Amino acid sequence: MDKFYDETLHKLETAINELEFEDDYSIQRIEAVINLILDSLSEIKEYVAKTGFKDNDGEIRFFKFLKPTIVAKLIYYNAIYKIETKKPYGSKPIRKYLNRELKKLKRHFDNNLDFYKYYRTNNTSLDEKLFVRGNHDIKLCLDTGYFQSDLTFFTSHDYKVAKIIANDLIYIEDQLYNKDQNGKTTAIKKLNWTSSKVALIELIYALHYQGVFENGNADIRLIAKYFENAFNVNLGNLYQTYLELRNRKMNPTKFLDTLRETLIKKME
Repeated sequence: MDKFYDETLHKLETAINELEFEDDYSIQRIEAVINLILDSLSEIKEYVAKTGFKDNDGEIRFFKFLKPTIVAKLIYYNAIYKIETKKPYGSKPIRKYLNRELKKLKRHFDNNLDFYKYYRTNNTSLDEKLFVRGNHDIKLCLDTGYFQSDLTFFTSHDYKVAKIIANDLIYIEDQLYNKDQNGKTTAIKKLNWTSSKVALIELIYALHYQGVFENGNADIRLIAKYFENAFNVNLGNLYQTYLELRNRKMNPTKFLDTLRETLIKKME
């Protein structure tokens, strides 16, 4: 399962990346991405129906970590699609609209606070009930939509995990104006990345695989976009550069090794 899933996810993210060279979220491009995600989910669903899982641990891993990563992309892009198609004209109306959307996210967080805590702390005590098909517990306040879903491909809480990941991805907060205590708009000066783009991508993937953001649940594209925004750099085709790094015969972690050596020398 892991191999098939990894190949499907990589193919999906590569296709999405090819559509995202521009910074804006054109409606047609979002529609294309949503269709790509739906196709990938269909492939995975068909594979699960054919092969199943060896044991409960494999099923829990799939529904707690693997499937939600792709479903989160669907929730995220669908949310962006709604925002872009409903967003009003003018800075003040846009600000009000985005604030309303942020309040919706806050309500979802408040309504699912216990599960947020369970998931964020990497708790596993209820995994048998939450992430194994057919093992739902009505006492856990299940969403009505769960009972109407295809129970061969859903557990009681895998969609909630996807929702958590998607809410982290949604860029609404980045669209809001930064204000000081007097309510005036303030500009935060960006730092320019002056080393190579390859070095930054090496660093980003190292941090991603180490799981330092959101307990390892942050999407690699979200991490990359934050770095691009913070350091005023365009990383281009992230995945292609990563593949070149991985296939580098001599010292694939050249930048990280240099960082370590430099820090040790300064400490000494």
